[in-house]
Amino acid sequence: MKKSVAIVGATGYTGAELIKILINHPYFEIKTLFSSNGGEKIEEIYPAFKGVFEADIKKAEIDEIAKHDLVFLAVPHKTAMAFVKELYGKTKIVDFSADYRLNLENYEEYYCPHIDTNNLKNAVYGLPEYFREEIKNSNLVANPGCYPTATLLGLLPFADFIEGNVFVDAKSGVSGAGKKLSETTHFVTIDENMFAYNPIKHRHSIEIKEKSGIENINFVPHLLPINRGMMISIYATLKEDIDVTNILKEAYKNEKFIRIKDKPVDIKSVAGTNFCDIFVMKNGNSLFINTAIDNLLRGASTQAVVNANIMMGYDESTSIPQIAYIP
Repeated sequence: MKKSVAIVGATGYTGAELIKILINHPYFEIKTLFSSNGGEKIEEIYPAFKGVFEADIKKAEIDEIAKHDLVFLAVPHKTAMAFVKELYGKTKIVDFSADYRLNLENYEEYYCPHIDTNNLKNAVYGLPEYFREEIKNSNLVANPGCYPTATLLGLLPFADFIEGNVFVDAKSGVSGAGKKLSETTHFVTIDENMFAYNPIKHRHSIEIKEKSGIENINFVPHLLPINRGMMISIYATLKEDIDVTNILKEAYKNEKFIRIKDKPVDIKSVAGTNFCDIFVMKNGNSLFINTAIDNLLRGASTQAVVNANIMMGYDESTSIPQIAYIP
């Protein structure tokens, strides 16, 4: 019997990606879609679903959401913790927001007052390569942010070998900003253009610092004039002479969604997949790490389904797309 699944926040890009993944899942069945107001149909919001997956979207109410075996919360920070506070212990939860990724001090400094501090200790950070065993026994997974996912997967194998400042040059497609319109995502602003935003002080910088244990990280995100995809370039200084390629290969030798490349990575090779491609090289004691992911998938929805698969005891690659969009 398939597990009953609810998606809260189904009208956003990550909610739509969840539907695309889950409609072919052999063990999960989407039973209900929820949004803040309800009263819509998913096939009207996304005409691509017409004749494939059609469903009413209901107003999100705790009692209705709690009836499901598994809940994906594809909602913003603050909204998510209001749900989790009432849902925890009644169903398994994968939360897309930042509400359970950080310790209390860091969260409240970079986001807002936390209203569910009791459940911070119950949440597991959902980076499978590093927290797989904890995820297996969890009822609440904090799905990592897209920038931290791409950065941490490149940086963590070398965390013990670097010293001094680490510089993270991060670039994302426009879908990373979500569906809400803004001046920076306006066509005439982003078309044939690229720019940094919120450099050094971006909220994701604290997530990278906390999870890597490296304090001196300078994180600068940029917006690219593409729909989806993310590329990270990390610059650091090595404190000893090491074989950087062997260290990377050893770190991920058993990981099916990490691909070690012998040349700098590109976005199109990962778009539409859960892969993180990584390239590394050094010049003397200067270290360069280059990663690429699909920001909506490995940075959100496929990683969330991988986490759900692990939580439910299924093979983590079940229903996860593995071939990039061509062309």
